[in-house]
This record gives sequence, C-alpha cells and structure tokens, in this order.
Amino acid sequence: MIYRQKTTLFSYLMITIGALLTALALDWFLVPGKIAAGGVSGLATVIYHLTGISVGLTMLVINIPLLIASWRMIGRTFVVRTLYGAIILSVFTDALAFLPALTKDPLLASFYGGVLSGVGIGMTLKWGGSTGGTDLAALLLQKFFRTSVGQSLLIIDFAIITFAGVVFGAELALYALITLFITSKAIDLVQEGMVYAKAAYVISQKSEEIARAVLDKMGRGVTALNGKGMWTRTDRDVLFIIVARSEIATLKRIVSQIDSDAFMVIHDAHEVLGEGFKGLSQSQI
Repeated sequence: MIYRQKTTLFSYLMITIGALLTALALDWFLVPGKIAAGGVSGLATVIYHLTGISVGLTMLVINIPLLIASWRMIGRTFVVRTLYGAIILSVFTDALAFLPALTKDPLLASFYGGVLSGVGIGMTLKWGGSTGGTDLAALLLQKFFRTSVGQSLLIIDFAIITFAGVVFGAELALYALITLFITSKAIDLVQEGMVYAKAAYVISQKSEEIARAVLDKMGRGVTALNGKGMWTRTDRDVLFIIVARSEIATLKRIVSQIDSDAFMVIHDAHEVLGEGFKGLSQSQI
C-alpha cells in the first residue's frame, strides 16, 4: 500500500512537471509567436489573439466539457489524472503569462516550442495522465462517427491550423505544422526512449550454430520461434535476438561467418526490459 501511494504521488509529480514544461512552451514561444499547432492550446492561442481571453482559461473551459463527455470511455483513473493535468496546465499557463518571449523568430519559436511542449506532454502521458486536449474530442468523434482516433485527430488539428492560417496568415500556419511534427516526435522520444538496442531476426539453415555462437561469444539470449517458409514449404527456426546498438556489427559478423546465405532483419528497439537490459522496476508501467 505504501509503495502504491509513493508511486501515485510520484506520478502526479511527473505530471505536474510535464504540465509546467508545456506551459513554458506556450508562454515562451507558441502564444507570443502566434503559432497554433493544433489541439486545444492552438485553438486557445487563436482565441487569445482575437479576444484577449487568457489561454489557460480558454483551455480549461474547453477541456472540462470534453472530460465530462468522455469519462466513461477512458476510465476513472485516467480521467482524474487528466483533469488534474488540464487544471494545472491552465493554472501554470496563466500564472506564467508575464514571462517575456524568448525569441521573435517564428522558426526558433516553432522548433523550441515543439520540443518543450512535446517533452511536457510526453511526460504526462508516460506517467498515466494527460493535459486533455483534442485526443478527448477524437475519442468522441470515433464513438459517434465511427472514425479512427488517428483520423479524428488529423481532422481536428487540420481544422484548427487552417483556422489559425485564416487569422494569422498562411506562413504562420506552415510554422504551426513544423511545431506539430516536432511535438509528436518529442512525445514519442519521451515515451519510448532513445534507441539504445537493436532487435534482429535471423533465418538460417544453421540456426543451432548461430544461436550457440551468440550465447557463447556475446553472452546474449536467443529465442527460437517456429517459422515456415511459404515458398519452400519447409519448417525452420527464426532466431530472435536483442543486442546493444554497439554489438550489432559483432552479431552480423557472427552470422555471416557461420552462414553467408542467412536472412537477417534488424530494427530499432526503443525500450528493452528484462535480464541484461533495464529492469521492469526501472520503468513506469
């Protein structure tokens, strides 16, 4: 029980820090730069420049009805943490609105605003919360119009950026698209981590020899998966191997020396949990 309480408190702390970073991105870069990169914050930015109503207040007024409408679809715990994230983001955004813009260059504002907001949003999502926004609206569109969440988000963000383009001009709308792209990449980076490992699939007639060499020479585990070649109609083991990024050249050399005709597929592994890598207790799950 004590462990769970500590974990919950730490989650709220991380959500708070994430909301603070997102608020700084708005106050330092995006709002003064008139960069409305989709989402509720983008819509609030446009409304602020048209009416003078504070960005934080507008975000809160939009988010609360969305939360009420979608609470049954996203679960009680997530609703509570999202409500907290949305409120604290609005408070931070308005409380820090006195801060001066760090740049007047729209390219710098779009880049750094995207990075900072992406890191902030990514932190809130990683620790089981959210700052609200158009993802809630996308869930509602999915339910009532049977569209996918991805399609709904695309439609909503495109509509907001188009609206911003009409108000602020086409050039700032293009900068907003840059911010949207950078934000999404930063969110992925925070949630998935840096690429520090590689996953390899090896198909060979000498799979036993390759597996033994990897175990003995590299000290890495090997998992044999049952596979069947649909062209040859023969059963064959598919070796699944996870190695550090620095070890991938060694793995390729081992496979090549044993079977130069082997088939390999190598791809990035953003987060690897378990023996030989980061333990499950070191990751927020």
